[in-house]
Parts: sequence; C-alpha cells; structure tokens
Amino acid sequence: MQEFPMGRPDRDIGLRKLVLYREELVTEAGTAPARPVQQASVAAVLRNPWLGTPPSQSLDEQQQGIGPVLAKLLTDRLGEALGGVSAIEAFGKAAIVGTAGEIEHAGALIHTPHFGNLVREFLAGESIICFADARAAAGQTLIVPLWHKTRAATRSHYQTVRARVPDAPRPDELVVIAAASTGPRPHARIGDRTTDPVVTAATASAAHLEAVPS
Repeated sequence: MQEFPMGRPDRDIGLRKLVLYREELVTEAGTAPARPVQQASVAAVLRNPWLGTPPSQSLDEQQQGIGPVLAKLLTDRLGEALGGVSAIEAFGKAAIVGTAGEIEHAGALIHTPHFGNLVREFLAGESIICFADARAAAGQTLIVPLWHKTRAATRSHYQTVRARVPDAPRPDELVVIAAASTGPRPHARIGDRTTDPVVTAATASAAHLEAVPS
C-alpha cells in the first residue's frame, strides 16, 4: 500500500490522502495463469462536502467542482501503477461515506458524468463503469467489481478488487475509489455472454426445473 503526497488542486476539494493498492497474481490453484495480470485501486479520502445538509438540498455544485479533479487524480495514478492506460483492460469505481453522512453522498460523486464520464475517457473505455457504494466506519473493506472497459459482455474480465483504507472514512469523510486490472480472471473458462445459448424458463431442461422444490 502506498500513500501519495498531496498536490495543489487537492486542497480545494478537501482531500486528506490518496492510497494505492496493487497486486500481481502469481499462481491460482497451483498453476500460473496464461498471462500475468495486475490489479490496482486508488482511493481518495476527502471531507464530505454535504455533511449536515438536508436530503432536499441539491448536490450538483459540489459534484461539478470535485468530480473532475478526482477523476484525473485517480486515473493518473492507476495508469502509472499498471503500466499505462493501454495496459488496462477492466475498470470499476466505488465510494464509501463515513457514518455521519447520508448514503446518497457515497454515490453523489461517482454516479455523475463529472466523474464517471471522465474516468471512462481518461482510461480509454467505452463501457458503463460497474460500481459499489456503502456507508461504513474507518478501515472497513469494500469489494469493487470490475468488467472490460470496452466490451462489458466479456465474462472473462468479471472480477473484483478489495479496497480498504485503515483510517478512513472518518465519520465526516468520503472515500472515492477507482480500480482497474490488466487482464482477465486467472484460468477463465466459463464462456462469454456474446456466445451463450438462449436460456429461458421455456428452454431450460424440464428435468432440472422439476427438481427445484416449490
């Protein structure tokens, strides 16, 4: 785990720290994968700008000011950690709001074009970015889902990254996360959504359905 010093733009958005986690899988089930794959996540810990505001208050102004800065900070560091944007094949995003915040605050930055569209652009993606969000105390782990950045139906790239900052979020903070992978799951072999047969209740095996207790 690596913590980065803060730069000038960060002061304007209440950023406390940036934390990078990276891993490379060497073997799975005792066998090396067909190609080495690295995963990484970058978490930004910042002051919750909406703390103490009523649920009726618009969140737009802060989204527009904070989202683009976070998108650039996180994707720059993901690219550096994983060997460049061209090496990244799968991506995801997540947010954790501290216990004093509203659950809507967790998604208020990541579920907007001011963050999501820019993360997709900076990482040369086309897919909708899969996500997770939660309210939690400091140090809790959030599992961030990933899928292929240009071909979301590519099942081999469905995977997860565990993200955790030991001292965040504090009750008045948010943690915003971008995560990525340089390849598929190890030993992926369960087919692909683009080549799956059509399976419905009408086409499924009657024997299998009859075995399910009602």
